Amino acid sequence: MKTTSIITVNFNQPKVTIDFLKSVKENTPEKNVEVILVDNGSREDHEDAYKAVYPELVYIRSAVNLGFAGGNNLGIEIAKGDYLLLLNNDTEITENFIETMIAEFEEHPEIGMLSPLILYFDQPELIQYAGFTPMNYLTCRNRGIGSMETNRGQYDLDSRETGYCHGAAMMCRKADLNAVGLMAEHFFLYYEELDWCEKFKKTGKKIWFTGKTKIYHKESISVGKESSIKTYFMTRNRMLFIRRNTGMLNTLLFSIYYLLFACAKQIIVYLSKGRTDLIKWVFKGILWNFTNSKNSHKLGFKI
Repeated sequence: MKTTSIITVNFNQPKVTIDFLKSVKENTPEKNVEVILVDNGSREDHEDAYKAVYPELVYIRSAVNLGFAGGNNLGIEIAKGDYLLLLNNDTEITENFIETMIAEFEEHPEIGMLSPLILYFDQPELIQYAGFTPMNYLTCRNRGIGSMETNRGQYDLDSRETGYCHGAAMMCRKADLNAVGLMAEHFFLYYEELDWCEKFKKTGKKIWFTGKTKIYHKESISVGKESSIKTYFMTRNRMLFIRRNTGMLNTLLFSIYYLLFACAKQIIVYLSKGRTDLIKWVFKGILWNFTNSKNSHKLGFKI
């Protein structure tokens, strides 16, 4: 019987994390599953409260916030499962979720990374994710398949290759990481899962979506709709993703588009909304890429 390690990361969200653990407890088999919770530099230690809900919990506490990739990597390094299931702590899973995900891997050995159908928790009839289209590397834009559609079961039997997985719920084989490696911690927040998918593709593995199972996602709890940290890392990491995953000519052409059109448009939007406080973070995100190598671990943002 294949074993699964569920890995989740918490940052100052004890109530949300407790709800997550309750969901896992109710919807996973008692055997062959370990749950690893990485507390990522939270102000308070709630280990006892978490273990009251899930006594078998493997708990790791980091003294500092290592970001999405760094926190998950801590869990990956100690995970014992044949499969690794990375779930946001602001998700709740459904019955037979793990069994269905593993069955897809068994049926399709070419799968490297797999994500399920994702619905909004507060609007459970609304689809957040049913796959992604391929990336346009000249603009670093792609499109979410099924995004904002009403769920009428149109993806329930759908299982197929897709552009990218969704960071809220990703599963892979632990053995594949011998070739792929861990998530790049250079990003800290945003784009790291897309970069990881690119690494899987380079080893010949496929990125896959299945609608045969689903999760519910409490979107935007962690960062918020508009903030300095989101503006900075979204701006910085979009360019960093292109620098890490395309050649010099593509990076040059993207940079021209990004500076003259995409970032200029974003600044105009912030001006129209009266959010002039965010404009400097657009410039800081751009500047980071011109002053740091694509493999730099310098964040350029005080966490």
